Amino acid sequence: MRKYGALPTFTSKMFKHTLFRRLTGLILGIFLAYFLLIFTIGYFSDWQPAEGAVAITPTQPSSLTKLPDTLHFLTWNVGYGGLGAESDFFYDDQGMWYSGSSMVRTPKPLVEKNIAGALDVLRQSDADFFLLQEVEDASDRSYNTRQYAEYCQALPGFAATYAENYHCDRVPIPLLEPWNAYGKVRSGLGTFSRFQPSEVLRHQLPGHYPMPDRIFQLDRCAVLHRFPAKNGKELVVINLHNAAYDPGDKIKAIQLPYLHDLALAEFEKGNYVVLGGDWNQCPPHFRFDSFAPDPSGRYQQGNIPADFFPEDWVFAYDPTTSSNRKCRDPYTKGKTFETLIDFFLVSPNVQVKKVKGIAQDFQFSDHQPVRMEVVLN
Repeated sequence: MRKYGALPTFTSKMFKHTLFRRLTGLILGIFLAYFLLIFTIGYFSDWQPAEGAVAITPTQPSSLTKLPDTLHFLTWNVGYGGLGAESDFFYDDQGMWYSGSSMVRTPKPLVEKNIAGALDVLRQSDADFFLLQEVEDASDRSYNTRQYAEYCQALPGFAATYAENYHCDRVPIPLLEPWNAYGKVRSGLGTFSRFQPSEVLRHQLPGHYPMPDRIFQLDRCAVLHRFPAKNGKELVVINLHNAAYDPGDKIKAIQLPYLHDLALAEFEKGNYVVLGGDWNQCPPHFRFDSFAPDPSGRYQQGNIPADFFPEDWVFAYDPTTSSNRKCRDPYTKGKTFETLIDFFLVSPNVQVKKVKGIAQDFQFSDHQPVRMEVVLN
């Protein structure tokens, strides 16, 4: 007769091990279900802007149409009101997974301070054209402030246009902190001109982020404004905001040829062409670490290729004033890494008289304004 040994005793240690495995499986299952849910919702609700050029109607008109020969421009990435000197940004520090000690959403009083400061800068400037990037229109990260409407009110009499380049119902990062997610975003390019444009076109820039980042990233664009000028010519002003978080500048390598062809086509018609904005690259040959060398080597910033445009086109920037700072920590002068990625590019028939960066110690944004004076030849 076969004999069987005694049944194993279900010890406390075995119980704890089994409980641990089941709890671990449950937690992993919940996170997997969460990730599947947010990516599924993101995929099916992903905003798909029209490819190519789409006409935009100014939301605020100007009564002026005749351009003088001398014109003043200001370009500024206003940082959605959330990236003043007191702020750091979790995505610059920890990436998409968790925030650590960095801010996901800047406290509301600081957002209000940043917006008020930006409005004062615009009111006090005598620019004829304002090319602004990261202008909010009711986003969770800036407490649903209607910043574009506030800028319109600050610049009465200016023609105003708005082109979205960031439209997402829920940006779920940091991914491991669903209670602390970035949330809904509505943001874009705001352009304000003292003169009424005859045409405004939103150009969807080519190049995409890899999946699944593409669902929650910006849909980059450039906005072309056309103004009647002397001798039957036109002034073409292009407000742009090229790709960021782009290792190896792979997406910008696709966007730049599009901008090249767009601008050269206008110049070949005999028009005056001015491009300005946040290029997320340094001008050709400009050392990215000119202002605050980074001994750790954490930061790199690429350059626009030297052969991007014919030699008689001019990159207009102020080499003495940085235009951007990195946001791993709140701003500390002399310690925070600074570089230059905001500037203008003008066609050979536009004479640059003066370019000046406006040093603000990054009080209101992680970018600083850049002014330019030109003469149409």
